[in-house]
Amino acid sequence: QVQLVESGGGLVQPGGSLRLSCAASGSIFSSYTMAWYRQAPGKQRELVARIAPGGSTNYADSVKSRFTISRDNAKNTVYLQMNSLKPEDTAVYYCNNFYKTFGWGQGTQVTVAS
Repeated sequence: QVQLVESGGGLVQPGGSLRLSCAASGSIFSSYTMAWYRQAPGKQRELVARIAPGGSTNYADSVKSRFTISRDNAKNTVYLQMNSLKPEDTAVYYCNNFYKTFGWGQGTQVTVAS
């Protein structure tokens, strides 16, 4: 059973940056397409970005050119660099594999407000 631990969230002003990390237990991490999801209050969880084992990436239109997903397979960690943050990016951010078959972690809260 892979366990996921997200970290790096916080309160940031509009236009600011944050870097989220997701540490995964287990040796199978490197074979999965990993993804970041987010859930804002009253909304469904949505896919933000994904990264294949070989490094190819894909982003939701709402974050394209502002967010960058990356991974370090040696550290079983996936990252989300978030720049030019907007209030509408406020949400709890989660990681999982693209098919959401790992158990969900606790997420990390990102709040963008002045």
